[in-house]
Amino acid sequence: MADTTMDGSALVDETWVHTPRGRLFVKTWDGAPSGGSGRAPMVLLHDSLGCVDLWRDFPERLARAAGRCVVAYDRLGFGRSDTYPGALGPGFVDEEATGGFAAVRDHLEIGDFLVFGHSVGGGMATVCAATYPRQCRALITQSAQAFVEERTLAGIREAQRMFAGEGQIDRLRRYHGDKAEWVLDAWVSTWLSEAFRHWTLDDALRGVYCPVLAIHGEHDEYGSVRHPERIASGTAGPAATHILSECGHVPHREQPEAVLAAVESFLAEHALTSAPQ
Repeated sequence: MADTTMDGSALVDETWVHTPRGRLFVKTWDGAPSGGSGRAPMVLLHDSLGCVDLWRDFPERLARAAGRCVVAYDRLGFGRSDTYPGALGPGFVDEEATGGFAAVRDHLEIGDFLVFGHSVGGGMATVCAATYPRQCRALITQSAQAFVEERTLAGIREAQRMFAGEGQIDRLRRYHGDKAEWVLDAWVSTWLSEAFRHWTLDDALRGVYCPVLAIHGEHDEYGSVRHPERIASGTAGPAATHILSECGHVPHREQPEAVLAAVESFLAEHALTSAPQ
């Protein structure tokens, strides 16, 4: 690892994970009071246009609130990670669990973990929880899609029109560099494709046994509250929804205090606030 610094009370670290398809950029924030409490780390999975830097200060705040290490990484093709070789296939949500996520876990020697995913990252987090049921101690989804809803597709089409405007793609280039066009096309082309039309999280949800919290904004432009309801009702373990009023698709930016409070309450309820004995 490299570039270790003290940022408030969270120890910040950056590293690169080498995979057969390219390097992944990884950043960790250790918010444990003594710098290491034995608590399972929480891994963050970003949205379709996201990356580590677009989480902004949320991972650090989450690490301090949860008193544990928080890990975020740029999926291949995003942020500071290497270019993705080719186009995303319709199975990309399922594939992350045994691809980039597995590589990061192996590199950081993560055993038990909690996973938190935003938007499509929430779908990926769900698959991770189902793929590693013995190691996943909790799943938190935020603004996650559980199926292909017309509201989601309409939101994507509207974003596609917006990014077609002069200079709009530059907003993505600030975070993804020369990969920005690929990032946008991967989101739009995959979700609007006929091959993806019947995708759902249902199979993965049936394999999730850990506690689940599904956070969603009531005014999410990319999905109705049917998504968190389907996530909570489809898992095999204890699950709850947390709907934020007057909130859109990015609760951790729009209402960070409410998200952090919901996560803290959820962890306490399921005895995940102390180190395993």
